[in-house]
This record gives sequence, C-alpha cells and structure tokens, in this order.
Amino acid sequence: MENGKKWGFSANNEIDSASGVTVRGVLNTLMNSINLEDKRQPIPLGYGDPSASPCFRTTKIAEDAIVDSLRSAKFNGYSSTVGILPARRSIADYLSRDLPYKLSPEDVFLTIGCAQAIEIAMMVFARPGANILLPRPGYPYYEACAGFRKLEYRHFDLLPDKGWEVDLEAVEALADENTVGMVIINPGNPCGSVYSYGHLKKVAETAKKLGILVIADEVYGHLTFGSNPFVPMGVFGSTAPVLTLGSISKRWIVPGWRIGWLVASDPNGVLKETKVLDSIISCLNISGDPATFIQAAIPQIIEKTTDDFFNNVISILRKSAEFVHDQIKDVFCLTCPHKPEGSMFVMVKLNSNLLEDVNDDTEFCLKLAKEESLIILPGTAVGLKNWLRITFAIEPTSLQDGLLRLKAFCQRHAKK
Repeated sequence: MENGKKWGFSANNEIDSASGVTVRGVLNTLMNSINLEDKRQPIPLGYGDPSASPCFRTTKIAEDAIVDSLRSAKFNGYSSTVGILPARRSIADYLSRDLPYKLSPEDVFLTIGCAQAIEIAMMVFARPGANILLPRPGYPYYEACAGFRKLEYRHFDLLPDKGWEVDLEAVEALADENTVGMVIINPGNPCGSVYSYGHLKKVAETAKKLGILVIADEVYGHLTFGSNPFVPMGVFGSTAPVLTLGSISKRWIVPGWRIGWLVASDPNGVLKETKVLDSIISCLNISGDPATFIQAAIPQIIEKTTDDFFNNVISILRKSAEFVHDQIKDVFCLTCPHKPEGSMFVMVKLNSNLLEDVNDDTEFCLKLAKEESLIILPGTAVGLKNWLRITFAIEPTSLQDGLLRLKAFCQRHAKK
C-alpha cells in the first residue's frame, strides 16, 4: 500500500461470475487473436451489426428525421423517464398494426436500446427466490442481467430438428411456484428461426397454464424471409400477459442510435393489476434515458419510412441466408440443420472429431481468427457447445470471401 495507507474500497469480485460469458467479451478475445502480420482485412461474421456494410445503410428518411429534430432546438432538455409522448404514441400505433387490439402510449416505455429493456425486465422480477426460464441457445445478455440481480435462471432447449421451436415439455418441467416468466426470441437470435402462429399460440397457452408471463424479444421483428411471416407474441396477450421488447436498431439498421422499448401487450390488464407497470416506472426513474432528440425523431422515422427500404433489406438478407446455407453444405465438418428464415444469423453444428488439433468450438474460432482473420462466434457463447453462430448481414463480397476462408481453414485442419 502506498505510504502504508489501507484503502476502504475494492472492486466487486462477484461481477465476473455474475455476468458469465458475454458475446462482446468473446468477440473481443477473438479480435485480439488476429495475426497482425496478416495483411488481409478481418471479416466479422460474428457480429450482429450490419451498419458497417454499405449495402445496409439506413434510409435517408431516418437521417433527415434526426437532423430535423436536432435543428429544431426543441429537444435539448431532459426527457420524461418513460419517454416523450409523441414517440410513445408513434410506437404504440406502429405495434398495434399487427395486433387484434390497440395499444396506448401508456403501454410503451422507451429504453436505451433493447439492452436496457432487458435490464429493466430482469430488475422488475428479481425478487428473492424467483426464477425465470431462458432459451438455450439464446442471447446471453439475459443471463448476465439476471445474474447481477440475483434472479435465478433456468434453461429450456430449442429444438434444431423442429426449426428451433421451444421445447414446451421442458418448460413445464422446469417451472415451479417461484417461476415468474419465460423469454422467447422471435425472430431468433442466434438461430435464424421464425415461429409459426400455431407454435406461438402453444407458448401462450403453456404460459397461462403455468401462471407466468412471456417476455417476447422482438428486436428482429419483421426481418423474415422464409415461409413463416412474423407474428408478434402480443397477438396472444389475451391468453397470457406479454412484455414485448424491441427497438429500431435492426429493422432500420441503426444499432448505435440506442432507441428501444418495453411494451405491455396485455389487454386484460394483468400487468397493471400486479403492479408490474409501476415497478417498470420505478426502475426507469433510477436509470438513464435515450437521447431526447432521437426520441423526437421516432414519429417521422416510423411514419415516413417506405416499404421499398424494408424490402431491399429483406432481399439482401434472403440471398445471403441462402448463400450461407448452400456453402455450408460443402464443408465436411459443418452441418446446418435449419435454413435461416429470419434475423441475421444461422446456427451451424461443428464436428471437431473430423479435425486435427481442434477440440471444440472455442478452439476452432480462436484458430480461425489467428489463421484466417475471420471472426465467427463459438456456440458456447450462446449456450450451445460445439456449434457456431454465423452472421450473414454483411457485404455480399465479404461474406463470400469469409466462407472461402472458412473452407480453407477446415480443409487445412482435416484429419488425414
């Protein structure tokens, strides 16, 4: 100690164990493994941020909305903790388009991206002894937030041979009197799945039977390009209460703008009766708010963006998803059990027994980064060992180059 001084503080040593594996942490490790002597441009097939690719630039309407909001000088002050009214009303109207009932602005709470919506949801239900059911594979931010709040989490499996549907029998077996809810991610991250109306109805009926709510992560809402259209979980809000989480990040290709929402899709008023909405407001009162001038741009962004923009994004994603699926068939140690139908990802099974000096998915991705300057996320990071999550929301030429590097790596490490 300096000058013999004993300081009266130290870091919280439980933070690392509570947060567990995170996508950002794993991707940072992989980036640090890249060989700096390799003059090739690194290819990021592990990231869920398409905004870096020119083909995925957001619409000019959204850019103009931000400029208009900023230059008006009307939105330089603090926001209401729940979000400014015009933005909440616009989001309520936007989501109501797909529902059999109409949302009101009071059902909508604005958050700093979908990440804060997840944090708030985990905070609200983190009472002593409670537990929540999470999908595996899934998005590990849920585990991290639950762990920080001492909220126990239990995993139910998604079934790859059934299009990554929820194992509802496992959900019933896991739940007890202390279970508060279950999380579903649709369209799916990391699986690229899109649930049918019938399957979502069964999810709602299971939740009703167990007396729990559904937290529906729909940050990739409407980004679908397969046989199933996007059906919001809120359609079944009369069967079981639903908290819908979403944002403009993915559909409008602006993850850095950090505007999301947490919405009560609950026409029967269960969440109000059980004081859940009051708790959400209390949590928002002690947390940060999205930038006010970006909130103010929301009505113009939502109401004026044309279908041409959305259709172009979907077209690129569809072609890229088909390309990845077709190319993976030619890699002897990889298997894709389900062609992606939505979001920006596909899950691929790795058979490391066919490779030399590669024991599992983590070692595979570390060596791939070092030897090929190619970043792919190991399945361990999303709860499924010896799988890989590949992002196809990237410039098509880079995607093609990345898959060529992947094939070369696998051929080089094939057992003789």
